[in-house]
Amino acid sequence: MVTKYDAFEIVYKNRAPLKPIEVVRRLNKDEREYHVIHRYLRELVNEKLLVKKKQGFQVEISKKSELLYNLIFYCIKNGINYNSLLNRNFAQFISIALQKEEINSTDIRLNPRTIKKYVEILDKYGLALIISEKPLRVKIFYNILLNNLLIYFEYKHQVIIESSKSYIGEIKKELGIYKRLRKKNEAKYQRIINDFKISFIYHSLSLEGNPITLPDTIKILKDKLIPANLKTVDVDEVKNYQEAMFQMLKDANERKPLSLQLILDYHKLAMRHHSHLAGSIRTINVFIKGNPNFKIASPENIKDELERLFEKYNEFIKRKNVPLEEILKFAVYFHNGFQHIHPFEDGNSRTTRLITFHLLQSLDIPIFDIPFGLLDEYLSHTKGSKSREDIRLYQSLQKIILFNLKKINEKLDQ
Repeated sequence: MVTKYDAFEIVYKNRAPLKPIEVVRRLNKDEREYHVIHRYLRELVNEKLLVKKKQGFQVEISKKSELLYNLIFYCIKNGINYNSLLNRNFAQFISIALQKEEINSTDIRLNPRTIKKYVEILDKYGLALIISEKPLRVKIFYNILLNNLLIYFEYKHQVIIESSKSYIGEIKKELGIYKRLRKKNEAKYQRIINDFKISFIYHSLSLEGNPITLPDTIKILKDKLIPANLKTVDVDEVKNYQEAMFQMLKDANERKPLSLQLILDYHKLAMRHHSHLAGSIRTINVFIKGNPNFKIASPENIKDELERLFEKYNEFIKRKNVPLEEILKFAVYFHNGFQHIHPFEDGNSRTTRLITFHLLQSLDIPIFDIPFGLLDEYLSHTKGSKSREDIRLYQSLQKIILFNLKKINEKLDQ
C-alpha cells in the first residue's frame, strides 16, 4: 500500500514540479489511486515538506525535508522499509526505550500487542536484541538512524550508552541450544548462514565507504545480477570480499590456525581490485581518515609488532578449556591489536573483522555478521575511537555474538 512518504520520495528525487498523475505513474500505481495520492501530496504541503505550484508539487527545501529524505534514503540503502519506522507513535516508543538499559513489558505503558509489534520491527532490521520473550527483555541499539528519526519527530531524548551489563550467561545458554540444533540439521544450518554472509559483506564494506546498497549486494552475490550504474571497482570489492570470507570460513571450520601468511592470503583475495597493494605489508605511513588520534605502527615496527601479536595468539590457542569470558576478551585484544598495527595500505579493518571471526568460529562460537544497529557502536569502539577501547568493544562483542546466536537458533528451530 502506497504511503505519503512514498509520494514524498518520488517528488524529492525529481526536484522539478510533478503533477499528481505523474506521481501515480512513477509509483507504478493504477490511476484509480489518483485521489489517495493527491490527498497525500496535499498533506505533505500542510506539513511544509512540499509546495504546490501551478506546474505541480515540488519539494520545499528545508532542514525538515532534507532530514526526511536522508532518513528514507538511509533506509533504502540498508534494506529497511522506511514506512515501518516513520510513525510518530513508534518514535515516541523509541524515545522512551533508549532511556533504559533494557526494556520489559512493565517499563512502557503501551498495549502489549503494540510493544510486540514495535519490537518485531526493530528485531527484523537488526536494531534490537530480544534477550527473552517471556518475560520480555529487549535491548534497543542506539544508532544514527534512530537518532535522526527522533530528531525528525522532534522528540528530545537522552540515551543510555555506557553499560557494563554482561550477557555471558545468555550466550552460554544460547551456545548450548545452538550445538544441539545444529547437530540435528547441519544442512539447514549451512543454508541459514548464507544469508548472514551476504549481510556481513554489505555491513563490513559499508563501514569502509562502499556505496552499494544491501538490496544491490543481494542481487550481486545471491542472484548473480549486476545492477546498472554501479562502478566496476565497487562491484569487484563486494565479490572479492565474498571470496575472502569463504576462504576464512573454510579455514576456520578446518581448525586451521591463523598465521601471517594466511592473513596475507585473505587480504590478497579481499583487495584484488587493488592488485598493487593486495597481500603486501605496507612500507609507508598511513592514517585513519577523520581520526588522526588513532595510533598506527610505523612501517619499520610492523614486523616486530605482528610477531608479538602472533606470539600471544599461539599461546592462547594452545590452551584447553578456556572460559567463554577469556575467549571473548582475547578476541577483542587480538582485533584491536591487529587494527592498531594496521599492516596494510588499505583494507586493514575488513581484514581485522575476518580474522576475528576466524578466531571465534574456530572455537565454535558462530559469528557471521555485525547487526545493522550495532555498526555505529562497533565503529566508535574501534577505528573511530581516540584511544584503544578494549573494555567497550568487549561489551559490544557480547551483544553481537548473542544477536547472531539468537537469530541462528530461531531459524534452526523453525
